[in-house]
Amino acid sequence: MPEFAELLRGYHRFRENSYPQQRARYDELVEQGQHPKLMVIGCSDSRVDPAQIFDVDPGEIFVVRNVAALVPPFETNPGYHGVSAAIEYAVQVLEVKQIVVMGHGMCGGCKAALTGEMDGNPPGEGGFVANWISLLADAREPVAEKFGTKGREAEREMELAAVRLSLRNLLTFPWVKDKVDSGALKLRGAFFAISEGVLHHLEQDDDEFVAIE
Repeated sequence: MPEFAELLRGYHRFRENSYPQQRARYDELVEQGQHPKLMVIGCSDSRVDPAQIFDVDPGEIFVVRNVAALVPPFETNPGYHGVSAAIEYAVQVLEVKQIVVMGHGMCGGCKAALTGEMDGNPPGEGGFVANWISLLADAREPVAEKFGTKGREAEREMELAAVRLSLRNLLTFPWVKDKVDSGALKLRGAFFAISEGVLHHLEQDDDEFVAIE
């Protein structure tokens, strides 16, 4: 199959070009470990790689990606809490100074939460996607009431609402809220419009996204 072969071609380009150019940086990261000051919570969508969008060097951002860039609320029930574990590690161990929740345009997870479908089909047979995007149920209601469930305007409002919800959920983590209240940690929202290539920014205490030109 050609897909992995294409990955290997990219790896060879990396070895021949990027790695030698960044060798000093990698050596520094090996010797000193990673000390990123910023965490990005982004979507798994293949079109929105945070490292590419922000053009950062290795070791500069700590990234966790999942369907629709969601942050679940703090909970202590048994289970596997991958996003929560990443947040805990970033805040308590790496001591990042800022967390950015970055949504994006044409998000399949947000559209599925809004319409109940992904590209005209149910969102997966195992129930994992449906269960995950149910986190957006409360955010969906006001969007559906005001904009309906069809069309790009409704979808975009759902995508923005998802970022706002994740920012609120971050504050349900006691140690996140403590650091935010003390000024040691800043929370931000972001939205990347893939059709325009434009990043929109949401300050922690604001409700409107502003385009960054």
